[in-house]
Amino acid sequence: MHLFYAPDIEKTHELPEEEARHCLKVLRLTEGEVITITDGKGHFYQAAIATAGSKRCLVNILERTTQEPLWEGHLHIAMAPTKNMDRNEWFAEKATEIGIDELTFLETRFSERKVIKTDRIEKIVVSAMKQSLKARLPIINEMTPFDRFIGQPHNGQKFIAHCYPGEKALLKELLQPGEDTLILIGPEGDFSEEEVKKALEQGFKPISLGKARLRTETAALVACMTRQL
Repeated sequence: MHLFYAPDIEKTHELPEEEARHCLKVLRLTEGEVITITDGKGHFYQAAIATAGSKRCLVNILERTTQEPLWEGHLHIAMAPTKNMDRNEWFAEKATEIGIDELTFLETRFSERKVIKTDRIEKIVVSAMKQSLKARLPIINEMTPFDRFIGQPHNGQKFIAHCYPGEKALLKELLQPGEDTLILIGPEGDFSEEEVKKALEQGFKPISLGKARLRTETAALVACMTRQL
């Protein structure tokens, strides 16, 4: 099944230009054919192609269905992006396939990357959502300074993964099923000790993701899988 993404489909009855190009030029679908669309907000639409122009694809909506949530609670991963953008994009893609609601990039003291453009990541997440037949698009947030982020209100359980000595339970032992969950993942050089202290003061619980020392994107994916699988 080919799934198209159109966030405003109920209002416009039209595929965005890039989706229209793929539908008409690549797949060579024509007027009268029925396609499936998601708005990324939890709904699927069965729609018939009404107008197949050179750049525009208008549709008639035949049916709307709601996809029941595939997991309980809101999962938010906040990670310091790696220097290599491919690894950030890989995590965003795989996390979307597994299941994530929100991704924030953190600017930390030891961050290898201080600026990140989310446009390409958003496109990768849309593609992963469609390929995994999900109807909800994860939120991708811009780079946010660590101190500002942890000072914001966050519902549910809050965790910070770090490698410093001290008492830390495994994430899987602390998770409360169904609750909103926020997990902080640091850069390759880890969070600074001061950042960890500030997070603990804001109510974050220290966690371990296992005995192995993990790269940033691997740690983020392990956290995601531990919460969702």
